Amino acid sequence: MADSTVRRRCGIAKQFFRAALRLKLITQNPFEDFKTTVKPNRERDRFITRQEAAKILDARPTAEWRLLFALCRYGGLRCPSEPLGLKWAEVDWAGGRLLVHSPKTAHHPGGESRLVPLFPELLPHLREAFEQAEPGAEYVIAKWRYGPGTNLRTTFLAILARAGLKPWPKLFQNLRATRETELNETWPIHKVCKWIGNSPRVANESYLQVTDEDYKKAAQNPAQYPAGLSLPERKSETANVQKSPDLPKDSESYTTLQQNSIGVSGFTR
Repeated sequence: MADSTVRRRCGIAKQFFRAALRLKLITQNPFEDFKTTVKPNRERDRFITRQEAAKILDARPTAEWRLLFALCRYGGLRCPSEPLGLKWAEVDWAGGRLLVHSPKTAHHPGGESRLVPLFPELLPHLREAFEQAEPGAEYVIAKWRYGPGTNLRTTFLAILARAGLKPWPKLFQNLRATRETELNETWPIHKVCKWIGNSPRVANESYLQVTDEDYKKAAQNPAQYPAGLSLPERKSETANVQKSPDLPKDSESYTTLQQNSIGVSGFTR
């Protein structure tokens, strides 16, 4: 098992034995010294580029599926709970925002819902799905809410194959993490977390990623060189520096320096 899975299950066992210890059913908790703090596995991070997202949207069979993907990739919603709970009545077209209910954080004060902007990348897919929705439809994503066809992962894997892309770890969570990473490049972290629905600590520990594009931009940053000089110019400038000539050993200056000695009193001012 993965380290996080082991820690999580040991943590559950520790809770059970701690309760038994309080009830004096046992005299010692065998899991007391086990490490149970779950740490995110950042090796499973994957940034889903806009080029890849475009291929996926082209391979999506219906407007509703395209919207579902856009809500995850460009809206940063948790899938499946948040997109499947979104209602048309909660889409504020004039105000440019969505009211998203968050079952995962509902037990936290103020975490039962949040407002998500109608980002430009999200709006066309939302309008397309609205135009094709059944009259009187309540939910934005209607088809996938009930029945045997609600296995979103299986359908998503088939669409990835159709798009010519290999599946990545954490299929839906990495879409959400990708969006938070993008937004963090433009907006302050407190606003980004308000829209995504997590805290700055969680964002830094589990969501924000360093992309290949970040390395390319950093390598092209002119601040790493002196103003007005490129790297080749620095090399040529170094090559043109003249070294002080060495004095021949048979010169008068060389002989004089070799014969002179320092007195017993040493150096004086």
